[in-house]
Amino acid sequence: MTQPTAPIDVTVTARTTTGDVVVIDLARADGAALPAWTPGSHVDVLMPEGMIRQYSLCGAPDADTWRIAVLREEGGRGGSRWLSAHAVEGATLQVVGPRNHFAFEPAGGPVLLLAAGIGVTPLSAMAAEAARSGVDYRLHYSGSRRAAMALADELVAAHGDRCELHVSDEGTRLDLEAAFAQVTADTVAYACGPSRFLQAVEAAAAARDVPLRVEHFTPVELDEPVLQGGFEVELAMTGITVEVPPDQSILAAVEEQGVLVLSSCTEGTCGTCETPVLAGEVDHRDSILTPAERERGDVMYVCVSRAACPRLTLDL
Repeated sequence: MTQPTAPIDVTVTARTTTGDVVVIDLARADGAALPAWTPGSHVDVLMPEGMIRQYSLCGAPDADTWRIAVLREEGGRGGSRWLSAHAVEGATLQVVGPRNHFAFEPAGGPVLLLAAGIGVTPLSAMAAEAARSGVDYRLHYSGSRRAAMALADELVAAHGDRCELHVSDEGTRLDLEAAFAQVTADTVAYACGPSRFLQAVEAAAAARDVPLRVEHFTPVELDEPVLQGGFEVELAMTGITVEVPPDQSILAAVEEQGVLVLSSCTEGTCGTCETPVLAGEVDHRDSILTPAERERGDVMYVCVSRAACPRLTLDL
């Protein structure tokens, strides 16, 4: 997992619109090379009044420009509306990144890529990398209307019959059971899209015992915390111990003590507040870590995750 970089200014070099999706190409404003990135990476776009939103990079990692695709959501939190209005050609934006919490790491066997809606953005870069490196892959891309499916024509042109579109209003819905029935024992699957889609993918993958990595755009639904009461957090670098009550996050509690923690989404989806855990058991409540990463217990996202024991020690 890569760490955040300092903000940089980027210029919008091109913009295209497909339905409610705006595809934006970005170049560094000072003409220098953009930071390197790998498939699955995202950047934070800084907006007025402290608003920060995360967008997956969906161009080619070796290109001179970055590309993001933004779904305009009238009922959203405002980021997509602001970008749709202000990210016109020639405009300057400020971004942080890239970071990667959804790394593409094929294990030598085939790769199954499953995308729905704007979730196609990180998987488009994975498909390109699979094609470049000779990995056996297949991309399934689901959407409600073909006209609103970002990058659809580009993906079909680039990947041919390895890319299959499933368009609801054309009656071509994705059959997940059939898709997973065709995989081999060494297949690894990657998926990104709305919560209901990811839940269905997780069930289909579990039924076939296929390793699966997912990226959530919205927080997963959570059960009650493991520890109902408050707990203590020892900050190893700062040298203080903070009391965290049941109704407050670790992030908010340590910030009240003047401790700086980089954060963004406060929902456990962006990974900005990743914090090393030195001692104690964690109640992981994020939408990022894999089961194996949770089992290791060496990092947590302090905006949502909590202690599963009376005291945690963090590298803060």
